[in-house]
Amino acid sequence: MIGKVLTIAGSDSCGGAGIQADIKTITMHGCYAMSVITALTAQNTTGVTAISEVSPEFVAAQIDAVFTDIFPDAVKIGMVSDISIIHVIAEKLKQYHPAHIVADPVMISTSGHKLIHEDAIAALIAELLPLAEIITPNIPETEALTGMQVATVADMKKAAEHLAQKFGTAVLVKGGHLHEKSVDVLYQNQESVIFDAERINTNNTHGTGCTLSSAIASHLAKGQSLTESVRCAKNYLTGALKTGFDIGKGCGSLLHNYQIITESC
Repeated sequence: MIGKVLTIAGSDSCGGAGIQADIKTITMHGCYAMSVITALTAQNTTGVTAISEVSPEFVAAQIDAVFTDIFPDAVKIGMVSDISIIHVIAEKLKQYHPAHIVADPVMISTSGHKLIHEDAIAALIAELLPLAEIITPNIPETEALTGMQVATVADMKKAAEHLAQKFGTAVLVKGGHLHEKSVDVLYQNQESVIFDAERINTNNTHGTGCTLSSAIASHLAKGQSLTESVRCAKNYLTGALKTGFDIGKGCGSLLHNYQIITESC
């Protein structure tokens, strides 16, 4: 049976992050991808130049259209910048109760552009993140959510436990911002699991967070455990980074279909 995955996120005009990265990732994992677009962005590998938000009413209409016809096995939530849109998404997820929700608390783009309104952060924390099965903050997002400084793996463990207790979810703190190694910390059921991978020396990391969370959702949709879903998703991301794909003038995107390219050569 094909897993069905819904991504609720913003659109990325250069195709490296957001809805576009999610659909590519979900497809590459053998799942059926669906989307609810929360915002349109004008962006490329050098940065974000404009954001146009979708109305809350239209976000609700998109969610209803999906759930009343093709009920998702998993939902991934990415960029949600407006408080009213957060209210709508939370209400609809409570209404439909999908089995798996992966929330990536997108706050700041790789280029440093703020992607969420200040008043929306409180709504994200109070309404949306507690609905998730797992949240996947990077280190800057973890620091913003906890008020803690995160500079070591030990700090990541403490922060992950703090967030798990705060939201009642599993937490994956992503360590891509650490300089020494590439370590992610998964905290669930009062235990930490360390995922230590080879650190790839590349500046082309646009959309890595979107890609990882969509890969996790895809594996959950196929019935895998949370730990195994994270492990497989991280392996996929590492493989994409290893390709050395270089596109654009700034922080380049991943080659999401690298497995096809490799196998066809």
